[in-house]
Amino acid sequence: MSNAEPPPSSSSPLRRAGTETAPDPEQVAARLRLEVARLGVRLAKLVGGLDPGMAGAGMEAGAQFLADAWTRAQPRDEDPGPLSSAHPLGRVCRALHLSPCEVDLVLLAGMAEEHEGYASVLQGLHPRNEPVPTVGLAARLLCPDSEQRTMLRALLESGPAVRRGLLQLSGDGPFFNQGLSLPPRLWSILTGIDCWPPGADPIDRPARLWGLEEWLEVPTVARARAMVRASGDCIIVFTAPNVRTAMARARAMVQTTGNLGACFMLPVPIDEQLVRRIGLAAVARATVPILALRPDAKPELRPPVSTPGGPLVICAERNAVELSDAQPVISIDCTKLDGPATRRAWSMFLPSMADQADALAARYPLEPALIQTIGADVRAHTDDLTPVDLDTVGRCVRARAGAIRNPGLDVRTPTASWDDLVLPAPKAAILRDAVARIRHQPRVLDDWGFLADRPGRRGVRMLLAGPPGTGKTYSAEVIAYELGTELMIIDLSRVVSKWIGETEKNLGGIFEAAEASCAVLFFDEADALLCRRTEVSDAHDRYANLETAYLLTRIEQYEGLAILATNLRKNIDPAFMRRLEFVVEYEQPGRSERVELWRRHLPPDAPQASDLGVAELARFYPMSGGMIRNAAVAAAFLAAEDGVIDRDHLLLAIRREYEKSGTAFPGTPNRRPGVQEKPHADTG
Repeated sequence: MSNAEPPPSSSSPLRRAGTETAPDPEQVAARLRLEVARLGVRLAKLVGGLDPGMAGAGMEAGAQFLADAWTRAQPRDEDPGPLSSAHPLGRVCRALHLSPCEVDLVLLAGMAEEHEGYASVLQGLHPRNEPVPTVGLAARLLCPDSEQRTMLRALLESGPAVRRGLLQLSGDGPFFNQGLSLPPRLWSILTGIDCWPPGADPIDRPARLWGLEEWLEVPTVARARAMVRASGDCIIVFTAPNVRTAMARARAMVQTTGNLGACFMLPVPIDEQLVRRIGLAAVARATVPILALRPDAKPELRPPVSTPGGPLVICAERNAVELSDAQPVISIDCTKLDGPATRRAWSMFLPSMADQADALAARYPLEPALIQTIGADVRAHTDDLTPVDLDTVGRCVRARAGAIRNPGLDVRTPTASWDDLVLPAPKAAILRDAVARIRHQPRVLDDWGFLADRPGRRGVRMLLAGPPGTGKTYSAEVIAYELGTELMIIDLSRVVSKWIGETEKNLGGIFEAAEASCAVLFFDEADALLCRRTEVSDAHDRYANLETAYLLTRIEQYEGLAILATNLRKNIDPAFMRRLEFVVEYEQPGRSERVELWRRHLPPDAPQASDLGVAELARFYPMSGGMIRNAAVAAAFLAAEDGVIDRDHLLLAIRREYEKSGTAFPGTPNRRPGVQEKPHADTG
């Protein structure tokens, strides 16, 4: 053995040395190698004093290796002194409040990971020839008297190193024959290598702060930041309608504290052991772990989550996580940002459209993190010669929202504009006012302060009531087109369920999907959901009333444009009417509107006879816009054989439309010269 002896190590290698600057990776590995070699010299003395029958073959060579390892690991200058609290192992020991004996146990458990020579020595000392230290070896090495052995047993049964997952016991034999080991990859992390435990793949995305300045000063968020700065032992829970929003806010909060944050999407079912290993690795790396719970994880698959030491951040949907009772919890609900914050984010990430930031914020009140992503998408779609416009931004928003789909929604990209809509001027004016209400929200709600702190204040609710085919659905499409958003049409067959509570659950998912994608939400046949509540005579009435009450409340809180269409306004619950900002009554089109509809639905490129008499057809046949469209298309198919659409094709198609609707056909107008036409009740 070398004459150079290590200094006494009766106390923990981690001593109170204050906070120091983190050393570089080479220094981290060299210092850990020195601490292991220091313990190796003690092990060499133990091996030298063992009965030859108790030690395996080649122990003399093993003892010499231990002595040489100490010689190689010694610093060239003076002894470096206590292990710094900035060292990864020092951070773990401080966070878990480890005793001196537990620190030595950690070094002993990681010895085989440091060098194959150590593994060979430990294998020779193991009763089953495994390259890990046993509890018995730890007792001989660290606890020479019986009182210390009792302390060792207590530490390995319920001490913080074992309880927090830092030390693991393996083997089914007697207590002193069980092996000691560390979690996978932890030793590599302690040596300064940039890695994480198996199964933990960090989501490497930078934090976004633009637009979050005021939110970061909210008292609850400020308190969470203070706890992170102080490395307090606590759990910080971020909840939001979707996990992505919570993750972005959590990253921003951690970044403002001067700490690094690493975000992980936990697998389903959640492995609590993996959570502990991520926490230990994060402590060693001086990183705040941000754990996101997948929305598809069922509640029974979510075990209580606890922190291994220091702050732990959990991101989840609302009411989606069960926490341990051991640590204090700070709960932060990520409410929607105000208009000025969204405007700043759009100006920052799309500077070429800074003058239209108000319009962007009104149309797309998104999270700053998503705005930055969309800004990059927009720049990828354009170049220096192609100006960025609202339509390009809208396409990029819709593409990003494509990942947020709901089976109860039929998503339609609108193509119709104001020029395609045929309505009386007063009705069209109401629709334009609804669009203007969305566009002017930044000025009225944010700058002027109307409806401050009211839930759903950015929501706009419309009712379109009238007979079938009068343009209600088409009007909704025009409004969505003018706002540059998608039209989400609710599929009632997939929403309404016979099971109690399922309809409300489906509706909740639909509202969240529409809010996340900033789409126009369209309820066709809304009276099926918003029917009048009745007196409760049986369970069916009770639960039907509950569904209506839920929808009334949820639509009032909706932060977007919701359009409801019905053929039977009288069936709508009266309580819903006060929640509406706009009501448009649709009527059968008059003669002038019918003329325009016929001209719109007969394309100019289609071959047409010269005597169609569209004005006469519009005067003689009172039809809705939907009937006119169907008749025009049907006449075109009837004329496909002849090659030209003539009057007879149109008359036959019109007759069939009347028969389909169950209405008496007015007859065929007489166009012979000098013959008085049959008068009709509709004078237009």
